[in-house]
Amino acid sequence: MATEHITKQFDIELETVRAKVLKMGGLVEEQIERAVESLHAGDLELADEVIAHDHRVNGLEVSIDEDCNHIIARRQPAASDLRLILAIIKTITDLERIGDEAEKIARMAKLAHGADRLHVPVPIDLRHAAKLAVQMVGLALDSFARLDANSAMQVLRDDRDVDESFHGILRQLITFMMEDPRPLSNSIEILFAAKAIERIGDHAKNIAEYVIFLVKGKDVRHISVEEIERAVTA
Repeated sequence: MATEHITKQFDIELETVRAKVLKMGGLVEEQIERAVESLHAGDLELADEVIAHDHRVNGLEVSIDEDCNHIIARRQPAASDLRLILAIIKTITDLERIGDEAEKIARMAKLAHGADRLHVPVPIDLRHAAKLAVQMVGLALDSFARLDANSAMQVLRDDRDVDESFHGILRQLITFMMEDPRPLSNSIEILFAAKAIERIGDHAKNIAEYVIFLVKGKDVRHISVEEIERAVTA
């Protein structure tokens, strides 16, 4: 009975940590959406809110990391439980960095829409790329919640679309700067925002790879999507 009680308590602790990871993920998704909206609408108050709320993301990372350290110290997890803890620690690092990228977009919005600036139209593709990146983050978190390697694979495939959108935005901005070099600073700030979105896709891809590691016990970093697909279906 004592062993059963300890096991149930351990399961509760793991589920509590998983729930906090999903809460952190929901927060960073909201941060991305609000940051991109501030860039498109020139809403400086919204940009300030995104910047101010970044501490909430950081706080969750610290809290979850402490929870994981306590579980390792008290429970000494092994096998799949240990893989889960390791995946969580890595996942929250990427989520915190996604939060940083959202904050960066908000800061670029403040610069791009500052007073006495020649404003550059924000490329439509940037909103599309941001939507794709948010979907990737959401799907990566869903695959984590359900331990679904197949949906994690879809995240890896979707990363190509975000990369292509980024390159499209880059071409648009280069063309614009060649036609009118005066608002060069604004173009560079929008480019930094687009690069932040591309990096968000990369972090979502990392989370999906951790899920595959968690489910399949295989490290799929630094190999092609096609090789990962073979590893997942094996």
